[in-house]
Amino acid sequence: MDRAKALEEIHGQIRQCTRCPLHVGRTKSVPGAGPVDALIMFIGEAPGFHEDQQGLPFVGAAGRFLSELLEQVGIDRRRVFITNVIKCRPPGNRDPQLAEVEACKEYLDRQIEVIKPRVIVTLGRYSMARAFPDEKVSVVHGRPRKVGDQTYFPMYHPAAALHQPSLRGVLEADFERLRDLVDGRLEPEVYNPPPEAEQLSLF
Repeated sequence: MDRAKALEEIHGQIRQCTRCPLHVGRTKSVPGAGPVDALIMFIGEAPGFHEDQQGLPFVGAAGRFLSELLEQVGIDRRRVFITNVIKCRPPGNRDPQLAEVEACKEYLDRQIEVIKPRVIVTLGRYSMARAFPDEKVSVVHGRPRKVGDQTYFPMYHPAAALHQPSLRGVLEADFERLRDLVDGRLEPEVYNPPPEAEQLSLF
């Protein structure tokens, strides 16, 4: 099976998924969007109202800001892959719950395996916890790190800057660093998790 067909098969399974109770209240699940050969993969937290209505990721206010940030550094949104840690909208846009993250984990793992992005950008703490469960976004944002063969680049979620305008400049600077990373002007750190972190489930 070629990569495009493999990715569409995963997305078809997500659209029919009933692994957790979130499927009961969804309008549409939100598998993700972008090319199968994307060099950059953005992972947010969860779909919101507009995403639930359209079945597409980052189409509300945070999505418009994400598009603006990408445009500022000359990255074509159509050439990146965008998804979330969980694929269905939580009630009232609450934070994802651990059981929901675990229910979607296999889908996200398979998306990464098929797309093989050069860089995974984590947007927000629930996404970042996949690779760095004991870290804080406020401490590690803008610092690319290599975990095994995969480079992760943690950032604040664009929605955070909509609530805290002071974070807008921080995100803009981090996107400039992302451009430098993609263009080879910035080298990722090698991440060695503390011994106790290795015992945790990297959801």
